[in-house]
Amino acid sequence: MDFIDVAHNLYHIIVAIANLVLQLLWYFLQIIVSAWYCILAVGNLLESYFIAYGVLKKYKSLPIEKLRYLAIVIESEDAYQTSKVVKLLQWLDSVGVKNVCLYDMNGVLKKSKLAIFQEMKNAKSIEEVNEAVIHHVPDHMTLEFVSYVDGKEAVAKAANLIFVENSKRHDIGGERDCQILLEPHLDQALQIVGCKGPEPDLLLVYGPVRSHLGFPAWRIRYTEIVHMGSLNFMRHGSLIKAIYNFTKVHQNYGT
Repeated sequence: MDFIDVAHNLYHIIVAIANLVLQLLWYFLQIIVSAWYCILAVGNLLESYFIAYGVLKKYKSLPIEKLRYLAIVIESEDAYQTSKVVKLLQWLDSVGVKNVCLYDMNGVLKKSKLAIFQEMKNAKSIEEVNEAVIHHVPDHMTLEFVSYVDGKEAVAKAANLIFVENSKRHDIGGERDCQILLEPHLDQALQIVGCKGPEPDLLLVYGPVRSHLGFPAWRIRYTEIVHMGSLNFMRHGSLIKAIYNFTKVHQNYGT
């Protein structure tokens, strides 16, 4: 009986020691991971400042002509900070980006359109210029404002158009088209109802999550998407780096 008690006590001691070792290893691993992320954050911050102040020479000359159309997705709460949005646009204008789409889910940026245009004296609305604009215009910046509602309305209009067209063919003696809706059908319908805007080459997301936050999916089929973090912590150098990295990407669109 004494041997069984000793063995039982020894077992509990071994289990306690093992649990303690595992907890210490877990805490040690957390410290290592946290330290690693801190080092990365500091490194990215320093790199951003070096880029902004021209220390890293490779970022000085951007082949900006490769970026024909840029989309910026901003989390709606951050979109109320009009001054930061304007500053971001001024940075883009300074490096030669001339065609920009601004998006947030709740339409905050659309409501702030007048204030943004008052600050951006050389900017024009895409409706004033040309909805299909994809070329760099040296004397002004072209801005497009989009919200989640625009995407929903566009799909509804396109779907209604396709339904009406199929109904007309049925009414004049043809067979109702029961085929699966294909991408070209939707593209054509969106073009007809005037909701087929330019497809961005690059989409920058300023928000807490790595998501395009409802940006119209049919416009970003071949778009490079980069998460930039919160608008509150936007940095000029990070913006330049994102554009530079995009210009070095070779895209294969297929046939």
